[in-house]
Amino acid sequence: MNWDQLDWPALDRLRAGFLSGSAADGPYWTTLSDLASYDLTYAERIGWKWDALLRELTLRHWRPPAGTTLIDWGCGSGIAARRVAAALGADHFTALQVWDHSSLARSFAANQARAHFPALEVTEIASAPTPASLPAAYTLVLSHVFNELSVEQRTALLALVAGAAAVLWIEPGTHADSRALATVRDRVRTTHQIVAPCTHRENCPLFLAANERDWCHFFASAPVGIQNDSNWVRFSHRAGLDLRSQAYSYLVLAAEPSARLIAPSAQLPAGSSAARVLGRVEIFKPYARFLACESTGLHWLELTKRTDPALIKRLDKTPPVPLYALAHDGHRANAMTPLVEAPEPTSND
Repeated sequence: MNWDQLDWPALDRLRAGFLSGSAADGPYWTTLSDLASYDLTYAERIGWKWDALLRELTLRHWRPPAGTTLIDWGCGSGIAARRVAAALGADHFTALQVWDHSSLARSFAANQARAHFPALEVTEIASAPTPASLPAAYTLVLSHVFNELSVEQRTALLALVAGAAAVLWIEPGTHADSRALATVRDRVRTTHQIVAPCTHRENCPLFLAANERDWCHFFASAPVGIQNDSNWVRFSHRAGLDLRSQAYSYLVLAAEPSARLIAPSAQLPAGSSAARVLGRVEIFKPYARFLACESTGLHWLELTKRTDPALIKRLDKTPPVPLYALAHDGHRANAMTPLVEAPEPTSND
């Protein structure tokens, strides 16, 4: 499939279903061409969200346990599993199994995975999996599925989450989808290590009445050059999408308490705590304003340019992974140090 072969009417139909909510009524793939057109466009945008999450996990030196089977549940075109296998290494997993209520989706996702990773054993799961039907050790990958499920289907999915060695889960970055994922987070917070995005295992502060307008979401940037690509520009105009960034929410879990901590407490400066900045940072001339989540709850804080001019400049241009050692008085950030940094580019000189 290439841009000249795109089935535009199929993309329009899929988009209408996603926006109306009718996508939750059952399988919406009618042909393999539907899936190929979706994989090149909408799924690729979802892939950028996976790229952002996997980049953070790589910078934090965290991976699911080696030797597990990768399970792509509700696989669609299979973009999520392919991104995970590419970022972590297909040989990190013993096999890949894909499931979707659409047999067309299962077939497309499996064939795409085989083409990308010929050495990886790839199989289709014909019936909705249960913990008993899956391998003893599996890594569960979930992408944009929760708002399409009935109550019974959500219950069945959470049973798979409970039995997984690790879970990597991305949902749209809307208020409703973020909060739905946060309810899952609170259900498993005492039984699983929360690798990301949380820096604590307290109840999610989103559900306090004072925070009802807030939600846990982030933004993934498109690859360099996408906004100048005539094919992507045409697609974005037709679909009504902003290619500059893609909002997403996510949850990463580990069954065993062996996941790398963001920063052990001994490494945090005195008087500070590990915090994650949610959403976008607002940059004003004298200060930056942001929403921080930590073990004491959510806090709207200001970081003045006088306190840290270099960091404010970075926040405006190329912000780091939004994990910080943060000291504040409830209104102003007194100190704010990135906890995860990308390595400096190496010189060839």
